[in-house]
Amino acid sequence: SQHPRISGGKKSKKDVCASSDVEVKNTSPMSEQDSGILDVEDEDEDEEVPGAQDLVDFSPVYRCLHIYSVLGARETFENYYRKQRRKQARLVLQPPSNMHETLDGYRKYFNQIVGFFVVEDHILHTTQGLVNRAYIDELWEMALSKTIAALRTHSVSKSPGSCSLSPTSLQGYGFPVNQLFDMLLEIQDQYSETLLKKWSGVFRNILDSDNYSPIPVTNEEVYKKIVGQFPFQDAELEKQPFPKKFPFSEFVPKVYNQIKEFIYACLKFSEDLHLSSTEVDDMIRKSTNLLLTRTLSNCLQNVIKRKNVGLTELVQIIINTTHLEKSCKFLEEFITNITNVLPETVHTTKLYGTTTFKDARHAAEEEIYTNLNQKIDQFLQLADYDWMAMEPGSKASDYLVDLIGFLRSTFAVFTHLPVTGRFGSRMEMRTDLLWMEKTPKEK
Repeated sequence: SQHPRISGGKKSKKDVCASSDVEVKNTSPMSEQDSGILDVEDEDEDEEVPGAQDLVDFSPVYRCLHIYSVLGARETFENYYRKQRRKQARLVLQPPSNMHETLDGYRKYFNQIVGFFVVEDHILHTTQGLVNRAYIDELWEMALSKTIAALRTHSVSKSPGSCSLSPTSLQGYGFPVNQLFDMLLEIQDQYSETLLKKWSGVFRNILDSDNYSPIPVTNEEVYKKIVGQFPFQDAELEKQPFPKKFPFSEFVPKVYNQIKEFIYACLKFSEDLHLSSTEVDDMIRKSTNLLLTRTLSNCLQNVIKRKNVGLTELVQIIINTTHLEKSCKFLEEFITNITNVLPETVHTTKLYGTTTFKDARHAAEEEIYTNLNQKIDQFLQLADYDWMAMEPGSKASDYLVDLIGFLRSTFAVFTHLPVTGRFGSRMEMRTDLLWMEKTPKEK
């Protein structure tokens, strides 16, 4: 108890052993090698990463082992040490009841397990027989079963990145960690569902806060910023003087960037799973397809089906989804760049995002068609029109003039619509409008 605590490190251990040897050299013929304490030299003196010997003072263990060896009771100390460490292992492997509540709770739990086995590995390699491989393997099997059971009980899918480092760290010390990697793969789908729920809320917030109006830009800096966020090129728009407007609203670059953030989150989870590039690419593409075809699709459909949505908003949704559909090829390239798996690979999963945006566009067009017919019916019901006139007039009635005026203002909203879809081309709409302007006799 009076011996000063040594801070750690290879040099400190030798000092400790030398001190112990001085105390017993006149009473015992046994050397440090006989006691089982090995002098392990540091292979890389410039290594900056602290090891177990730098963080833990092992001198009490070495001292006791030497003393018991000198007294001829080495086996007694070995049995005592192993018994106590088994008890400590059970405490370390018992997860706190509130572990699942915070990310730090998971980290603390995993760090304790890693720390325990790093210490035992150090003892294994710096002593002769105090612990052996069979003893380590026995503890490791117990740890595997208890750790996997704990992780399945506590929903680790909320923070899988916190546990992915544990098997990687332990693997570096020679421990078999295949079961831990298999467990992480098992929760992959669960984690994907967690991400999808999170991004569902993200998309809802973006769509609810959007003003559904083209983005105005007043200078070159703002223009380049938006182009940097979303892949868009239009030679005609570039030639126009400022101020000018992008055809899409703000939710287009926001949704596009959130899709990329989702892809990054999937990649982060896969980093420490020891998967091949093809497997990582496949996992990311499948998860992204779910994000597009299920999560984002549902969010868009909910906006389109809202009772208070107007024609202007529906038209802007059609325009926005058209541009997002065109951006899918850039998302393909983005995934290819981060996984280094070419899209021409036989087993590469393709993105199905185009169907999501086409379905949303068709749903918006149907809503426009329905709403427009309802408005025309309401106009007919409110109109004060003499349906029983004996003779046709030489010009269109005031009622038809008002109806055409109403339709003109309504069709003005469709100016920037794509030329295909439920309504056909804008030219067809204009032709229909001209036909309605004719007098009954001309018709």
